[in-house]
Amino acid sequence: MAENIIIQGVSDPSPFLGHLTRLSGCASHCRIEDRPAFRFHNGQSNTALRQFCNEHRLDCSSVPAGRRLEQFGLVAFDMDSTLISIECIDELADIAGVRNQIAPLTERAMRGEINFEASFRQRVGLLRKLPASAMEDVYGRKLQLNSGAERLIGELQRRGLQTVLITSGFEYFAERLKSRLGLDHAVYNRIGIRDGRLTGKISGKLMDAEGKAGALEAHRVALGLRREQVIAIGDGANDLAMLGMAGISVAYHAQPLLREQATHALDFVGLDGVLSLFE
Repeated sequence: MAENIIIQGVSDPSPFLGHLTRLSGCASHCRIEDRPAFRFHNGQSNTALRQFCNEHRLDCSSVPAGRRLEQFGLVAFDMDSTLISIECIDELADIAGVRNQIAPLTERAMRGEINFEASFRQRVGLLRKLPASAMEDVYGRKLQLNSGAERLIGELQRRGLQTVLITSGFEYFAERLKSRLGLDHAVYNRIGIRDGRLTGKISGKLMDAEGKAGALEAHRVALGLRREQVIAIGDGANDLAMLGMAGISVAYHAQPLLREQATHALDFVGLDGVLSLFE
């Protein structure tokens, strides 16, 4: 199958088109709608091209020619640092005065350096007795969607794809995002609350890496889709198993472990850069 090369950036790559054409060996190229993105036809990705793109903060992806979003039926998103710009548990830790204990554990877990379940339960335990109202504070003051999130989700919905948020984060944030963005489903962890304060324990089964992968597979089967019809987007080691259940996996501003194993990596552009990977 013929391959195209998608090159896109936060800034317009137009000044580099001649050099990109030579590096890719493409005979022709076209701008992708009104985005700072170009499709190079029948080219070949190579080390020199990828290095040039990285040096100039451009994302470079090889994609099958003619691949369309309508060929897919389900898109799964991680939440923290993927759909939104923050790690909610770190922001709660900030309010609790334990950010210096929790944030390093979050970072190491996302890099895959420590066991996720043990570190997550440890981090949640440090939030014990924090007023539950702190979640409202984080949602209202700190939580922001990552660039391009609304445009991407709106286009997926317009084309009839199902959307699901699958996160190890907390119900409070996931359900509000589901409602705000009109997502079809959300799967998450529930943190216990007693007398208006967090208990420091997860209520019910922990949604860890295997749980996220299982949730995606369950949604795929329920929709009668093949694995090749599923797209998954994440950023950390905890998303690796979930992305492995999808035909197309996108590492979004991700840890190296995930970038190395995903189908595509977007290191610079916003989430709507996913749209450029399809015709």
